[in-house]
Amino acid sequence: MGILLGLVTALTWGGADFVARFSTHRIGALRTMFYMQFTGLLLLTIFMRWLGGWGHLADGSGWQPWAWGFLAGLLNACATLSLYRSFEIGKMAVVAPLSASYPALTLTLSWLGGDHLSAARSLGVVLILLGVVVVAGGEHAGDENSPEPTNANTRGTGFAIVAAVGFGLLFWLLGIRIVPRLGAVQAVWMIRLTSSFLTAAVIFSAAQPMHLPRGRVRWMAFGMGTFDTLAFVLSNRGLEMEHVAVISVLGSLYGAVTVGLAAIFLREHISRWQWAGIATIFGGIFLIST
Repeated sequence: MGILLGLVTALTWGGADFVARFSTHRIGALRTMFYMQFTGLLLLTIFMRWLGGWGHLADGSGWQPWAWGFLAGLLNACATLSLYRSFEIGKMAVVAPLSASYPALTLTLSWLGGDHLSAARSLGVVLILLGVVVVAGGEHAGDENSPEPTNANTRGTGFAIVAAVGFGLLFWLLGIRIVPRLGAVQAVWMIRLTSSFLTAAVIFSAAQPMHLPRGRVRWMAFGMGTFDTLAFVLSNRGLEMEHVAVISVLGSLYGAVTVGLAAIFLREHISRWQWAGIATIFGGIFLIST
């Protein structure tokens, strides 16, 4: 069941991040992030009663659950803002899989903490990470007809790397500390609460407008908030059932989903190396699911 939740998480995140590309181009990364986070906060607040209640946030456990939740929200805010900024200025076929490399850090931290994986699953994780690297690096191979796009394609890669580091730390902490102490849904609520307030503070300090976007952008923000929040809840549920490294790797497949959507709808070029990387990723999924 944990494997299935991880795969559904990847599909949901991939779709939400693809929509984020259009929203960031219209209203910027900062406002896109705020409306996405705030939508998720409202939805979770409304339905929390039917999703397990408030748990340790309201049972007299003290300040520690709130502190862990704040830390998760801070990491998520930094990582998500970097991710959306990379979507705003970069090419999705490059920055999406690059940001999806975060399980490398999660896996390293889990290994340092004494966790172990079976040989088959270890190989599957390695294949998926290798596939992510090939998908990101295949674009830089260039071709004989257009040598210059290689430089242009580096835009946003720095922000994508920052996002990968932030998500790597976040998912490691979610698996070993935050979800066990708060609960799957409660942890997402804290992430949305903290990220919403932090983003709003930055928007006010930068004197940017806070009014709701109009037209299709408003529906984009609602859709992103709904699907991104759903993906986080599914991922955290998966962390309660499966190994931290496995769920983080499966969730990172959103990069492959985003690349595929970009190829279909944006006509972004995908090299043969990148297709080979995607095939390697799915080979890793097969090994992880055994």
